[in-house]
Amino acid sequence: MDVYQALADSTRRLLLDELSQRDEQTLFELCSRLAVHHAVTSTRQAVSQHLAALESVGLVRSERRGRHKFHSIDTTPLAAITDRWPLPEDVR
Repeated sequence: MDVYQALADSTRRLLLDELSQRDEQTLFELCSRLAVHHAVTSTRQAVSQHLAALESVGLVRSERRGRHKFHSIDTTPLAAITDRWPLPEDVR
């Protein structure tokens, strides 16, 4: 999977939106926010798989602290997109 395939899924984009609003969230928090803010009622397993896909391309970092695993957004891979197709000078 590459960054473009990861971003092609609407649930993954919503997860990135939620992580950009508030970083370092657990799976439970992300599932709750998807349900409350976006009416997305995916199972915890499905959301976990989406997070794993985002992590595999470097868009999400995870850190285990005790019994909880916290997820954070990492936009570094998106720089490759803007480097590939930079905005023209008159659009900036």
